[in-house]
Amino acid sequence: MPVDLNNAQPLAWDSATLDADTKAMLDELQPNILRAHVREHLSVLFVRFNDVTEGRAFLRSIATTKMKSAREHLREIREFAAGRRRGTPYVGIGISKAGYRDLGHSVEDVRRFGDPVFRDGMKRRTSLVNDPPAAEWERLYQREIHAVILIGDAGAEPVERLRAEILAELPDSARLLGEERGQGMRNPAGDGIEHFGYVDGRSQPLFLKDEVDKEPKQHWDPAFPLANVLVPDPFAPDPVRHFGSYLVFRKLEQNVRAFKEIERDLADRLALQGTDRERAGALLVGRFRDGTPLTLKPKPGGGPVANDFTFDGDDGSRCPFSGHVRKTNPRSFGRDVLMARRGQTYGERADDPWDDSPPEHRPSAGVGLLFMAFNASLVRQFEFTQRSWANAPDFEAGGTGHDPVIGQGRRAVRVAFPEVWGRPEPSEPQAQVDRTVTMMGGEYFFAPSLAYLRHL
Repeated sequence: MPVDLNNAQPLAWDSATLDADTKAMLDELQPNILRAHVREHLSVLFVRFNDVTEGRAFLRSIATTKMKSAREHLREIREFAAGRRRGTPYVGIGISKAGYRDLGHSVEDVRRFGDPVFRDGMKRRTSLVNDPPAAEWERLYQREIHAVILIGDAGAEPVERLRAEILAELPDSARLLGEERGQGMRNPAGDGIEHFGYVDGRSQPLFLKDEVDKEPKQHWDPAFPLANVLVPDPFAPDPVRHFGSYLVFRKLEQNVRAFKEIERDLADRLALQGTDRERAGALLVGRFRDGTPLTLKPKPGGGPVANDFTFDGDDGSRCPFSGHVRKTNPRSFGRDVLMARRGQTYGERADDPWDDSPPEHRPSAGVGLLFMAFNASLVRQFEFTQRSWANAPDFEAGGTGHDPVIGQGRRAVRVAFPEVWGRPEPSEPQAQVDRTVTMMGGEYFFAPSLAYLRHL
């Protein structure tokens, strides 16, 4: 029977009773979609094809000789946990609308993709999500990108080796348009962080039973149906069993110096003293730097990063409605909107992002996030989140302002913050904080099934 993407139960991928169709789905699905693959070191290659036959042969060769399936990836995780052997590097492929056309699919063929956002491409959607116009993007992203190739691993050497092998196979008719390099950052507790110094990626939708079983879920259920991330691959040999996912890629530059100045100035305006000054940044992010949710505690600390919480009962006197994590995951509604985020930080810096150095010691450019997320629907998930949540000044409660981290657009609404945690008396309304994250360019891709790629 066809795979039920709407099944509310998390997928027991290793069950002895797993049906043949689900096994086939996992055997033909790219890794990193249902479960994040380790990619502490990441190479992102952007390619343009100019010959149908050679472009198809190139992708077919990579898929046949260098890519593993989702099920192989899950087996590797199980074996590594048992102490038997480490896993192999990750290679993923995404194809843009223009890429499908250059691989020989007609305009009518591309209409088989149900998502109008993918059929438009990112350049045509800038005004709808308040992105900078494409003419202001970095040169790489102004060009017509046909495919993205992701290469990731825990170590740098396997990534470099695979990168060299893949580029050696690139046909003369094709062109490497550019490359991004990502490298993970961690705090002293070992948690992944982003360049502002905050724990990142903790609250993710989970699809697999073995991951869900490890999570406390008294208040928040992290289990999501496959329908949040998978759709039938329209060009695969058997779309009933062969699936893919829409991939958002955005390069987001972070002005760390400006953000740290904003934290300092907000703490001054709210007259926060001593360790309470850490709450200024938490009012913007919704979590303290160590990942402690602001809606749970007025101070950081207390153990592992909590994810079992909701904002129910918090009227904004603990975590503001504009807090980044509240804006992008309200928890009490919009579960079907959540994406599977798979981003990675980029850029070198001389300072320690976790310490308490003054703002003037922080980078103002050249560092940021390679934002990547898998979606079942770009229009219902990524663009809705950006347009109707992050960029909406009237989100959830009137006059709450933009998402202070990723929100884009004119920030005309004045906002107030709780001066004392848990008390309803807010500060005087004040101008929203300046934007410190700049979108440098990107594209929408579809991560097709391995069956499609191997049959090109």
